[in-house]
Amino acid sequence: MSGIPVRTLVLGLGTFAVGTDAYVVAGFLPAMARSLEVSESTAGQSATVFAVAYAVLSPVLATFTARVPRRALLTTALVVLALANLGSALAPSYPVLMVTRVLAAAGAAAFTPNAGAVAASMAAPGQRARALAVVVGGLTVATALGVPLGNLADRTLNWRVALGLVAALCALCAAGVIAVLPGLPGGPSVPLRTRLGTLRRPGVVAVLPLTTLGMMASYGLYAYAVPLLHALGATPESEMWLLFLYGAGAFASNLVAGSAADRYGPVRVLSAGYAALALTLGAFAWATGMGPHALPVAALLMAAWGASTWFQTPAQQLRLISAAPQETAVVVGLNGSALYLGIALGTALGGLLLPVGAPVALGVSAALAAGCLLYLAATRRSAETGQLSACEMGKNRL
Repeated sequence: MSGIPVRTLVLGLGTFAVGTDAYVVAGFLPAMARSLEVSESTAGQSATVFAVAYAVLSPVLATFTARVPRRALLTTALVVLALANLGSALAPSYPVLMVTRVLAAAGAAAFTPNAGAVAASMAAPGQRARALAVVVGGLTVATALGVPLGNLADRTLNWRVALGLVAALCALCAAGVIAVLPGLPGGPSVPLRTRLGTLRRPGVVAVLPLTTLGMMASYGLYAYAVPLLHALGATPESEMWLLFLYGAGAFASNLVAGSAADRYGPVRVLSAGYAALALTLGAFAWATGMGPHALPVAALLMAAWGASTWFQTPAQQLRLISAAPQETAVVVGLNGSALYLGIALGTALGGLLLPVGAPVALGVSAALAAGCLLYLAATRRSAETGQLSACEMGKNRL
């Protein structure tokens, strides 16, 4: 961490808080369902609502807050997150919880993309990638630590206290942003029509659906990770370290995916990753019901699941940036919306399939991962054609 400005670290801590807020429900889903007197499948739809709201609100908020000074925007977003999590912690009923999850999604959608942009703008030209890695790394670390810590807080305290701690972390980050971030003006406003108009580019329209389909396959069932681990014979004592192994796999995969995409090309990385995901989820479906002696298998599967979920974002972003190099910020934002749409659809599908049985839910997700490979093969030529057209447009502008 030496050499990294404190203000960049504060922004990274903010994205850690946002990521923990987004993922932490998976760590205490059964307890929350019991407390609110709903099924686990129903309780998991709180993740669906969060993801749908994020996907819809991200481009809208980016448009309407473009001219707001950055420090004020980031601070307000974190305060909204803190209040939303406090509301979730105190929610007396399931409908109230759902309302607070929409509010939390609004705060997350306002904070995450702007935190990355601010970190890059404050860094020296040769250190911008590093600054972005720190900020985006907060989300990855939240995947590795946020869910198992939420599971630990639930077991030692309760799920409401866990969400209260997330609210406190968001408030602390808001204070940190006020203390260390300089006054930065807003940027030029990009109309919503222009943002959505990027979808008409052949390369973008060929690449973007894969982000949604890939997250449906890989992340949709993660909100139900604890019930799935129970199907593998996991005990309450083993849940936390199994969830940590998922996060460790995700963290390691995110570290190497970007450089691998640069070296071998994003299509090769995506092909290998989706094949690994299909095999992992298929093995997971086969292993359910094996009982306590399946725990070593569960450990390997959780690490592989995390790795084969979070490899895809850097490669997809690289493909989109190549398809629209003059509109990098717009396509990265659209990719974020597509990602959360995939989480929403996958979580909704998982909620429908889980009551049928864990093997069925996992088998369908494995089939979706295989579908990603087919989609990638079917659209590869269209995506590459769109990227070449974008390069020609860039040359003409020069």
